[in-house]
Amino acid sequence: MKANEFPQMAVQLGKLKLKNPVMTASGTFGYGEEYAEYVDLNRLGAIVVKGLSLKPRLGNPPPRIMETASGMLNAVGLQNIGVDAFIAEKLPYLRKYDVAVIANIYGETYAEYQKVARKLNSAKGVHALEVNVSCPNVKKGGLSFGSDPKIAAEVTRKVKEETDLPVIVKLTPNVTDIALIAAAVEKAGADAISLINTLTGMSVDIKKRAPHLKNITGGLSGPAIKPIALRMVWQVVKRVSIPVIGIGGIMNAEDALEFLILGAKAVQIGTANFINPHATLDVIDGIKNYLFDNQIKDINEIICTFKS
Repeated sequence: MKANEFPQMAVQLGKLKLKNPVMTASGTFGYGEEYAEYVDLNRLGAIVVKGLSLKPRLGNPPPRIMETASGMLNAVGLQNIGVDAFIAEKLPYLRKYDVAVIANIYGETYAEYQKVARKLNSAKGVHALEVNVSCPNVKKGGLSFGSDPKIAAEVTRKVKEETDLPVIVKLTPNVTDIALIAAAVEKAGADAISLINTLTGMSVDIKKRAPHLKNITGGLSGPAIKPIALRMVWQVVKRVSIPVIGIGGIMNAEDALEFLILGAKAVQIGTANFINPHATLDVIDGIKNYLFDNQIKDINEIICTFKS
C-alpha cells in the first residue's frame, strides 16, 4: 500500500453496514452520550446501548460491581430507564451522529420481548436490535431464555414478528453447547449472532465469610474470559452461515484481530471502556495500523483466515 492510502474498514452484517467492525458492548457504554466527551461517536462502527426493558428497572442493590483477577464481576441487574424513556430522551441525541445505533433488549416473558421490539421498530434512529437471551424466563421457573435451543429460537421468532430491523441474538456462554443454541436461533430467523455474554461467577469475602456481591453471583467479564470467548466464537462460526460478532475480554487491537481472524465479522468492546474511555478508538486505530503494516487493503481480507 502507498503511504497516502488507507485500508478499507467497512464490514457487512447482513443488511447492516458498519463503517468499521468496532462496536460498543451493551451495559458498558451507557446510552452513548455518557462517553461523547471522551470518544468521537462518529468514528465508531456501532453503539450498542444499555439493555432496554418494557418498564424502567432499578437493578440490584449494591455492592454490585467488583474487580477480580484480570476482570470484573457485575450484578447491576440490567438497570435501565425503560424503552419509552430511551426513545423520548436518549435517541434524539444519538440521531445527531453518523453511527449505527443498536438497541439491546430483554424481557422476562415472550410478550415483553415483543412489546419492546415493536416500540423500537418504529423509532427513528435505531438501526438494529440485539436480543439478550441471558434473562430468566419467569414462566419456566427462571430458566434462562438462552439456555435451551427451543426457547432461544422461540424468542428469536417472536421478536422477528415485530420488527423489520436486523435482529442480532446475543448468546450466553453458560450452556453445554453454544453452537447448538446458535444453530437454533439462525434457523428461527436471526440475522446475526453476538457472543459471548458474561460467565456466571462469584467472590467470597473471607473476613465476613460472605459474598462480596449483594446478589451473591455476578457476570464475569474482562481479559480473563477471552480464551473462552475465542473458543466459543470459533465453534459458532463453524456452525452457522450468518454473521458473528465476537465479544469477551477485548482490550486492544491485537485481541480484536484474534476474533476477526477466527471469523467474527465485528467485535464489541466492553470492560475495556471502564478502564480506558478511549479503548474503542484505540482498537480502531490499532486495526488500521495492522492492516497498513501488513499491506492489507481491506479488513475483510483477514476475516475468517484462521488456519487450523
